[in-house]
Amino acid sequence: MIEPGQGTGRSQRGITGLETAIILIAFVVVASVFAFTVLSTGIFTSEKSKETVHAALQEARSTLEPRGSVTAFRARYGVGATTETVFKVSLVVAQSVSGEPIDLTPPYSADGLTTDPDVVSGAQYRTVITYSDTRQHISDVPWTVNWLGFTNGDNVLDQGEKAEISLWLLDRLNGVTSPDSDNSLGIMDGSGGGGGTGGIASTSTVLGVNDKFVVEVQPPTGAVLTLERTLPGRLTRVIDLK
Repeated sequence: MIEPGQGTGRSQRGITGLETAIILIAFVVVASVFAFTVLSTGIFTSEKSKETVHAALQEARSTLEPRGSVTAFRARYGVGATTETVFKVSLVVAQSVSGEPIDLTPPYSADGLTTDPDVVSGAQYRTVITYSDTRQHISDVPWTVNWLGFTNGDNVLDQGEKAEISLWLLDRLNGVTSPDSDNSLGIMDGSGGGGGTGGIASTSTVLGVNDKFVVEVQPPTGAVLTLERTLPGRLTRVIDLK
């Protein structure tokens, strides 16, 4: 028998209140650090998502859209004016949705709808227009702008404004002898051709009947406006390409 007050030969240990408190405090600290990390990550992710949404909205608000038809104009090109082609393509653009203004400062100016354009000295244009067909690609085609209807007088496309952009496809230094048999579409101003430097210079690569071409208007912000058109089987002085 075991006498009262005597042990069983086994030692018994316990933990004090202080040790318990230390363990609890350690758990609380670890949990707090983990919670802070999770919250910080969540806030950071939320801010990044907000920035992405705002950036997408900014892109959408700066997108151009065509208004009306694309119009091509006929010319006779080369020595003797024997090659019938298109010297200018015009399109009307506006903002697709209410949003940010779009800079349409042009690199060229024209005195009229059919005159030979002139380089704007020192023009800091931000919108670039490219032209492509099956024979060539022009990464920066000469273009001018004509404002239609209401305008505030600057070169920035605001909500409610419309701009007619004209692409001058032929190289002005290679000479358009006669724009047409009817001089009402004359583009000569005594300085040479009916386009801009950097346009199409060879009669072997100018646009002809049934040719397909692609125009891309690349604003400084927003999506690229891409237009693909095909010329009809007969070229008239003014061609509505729909």
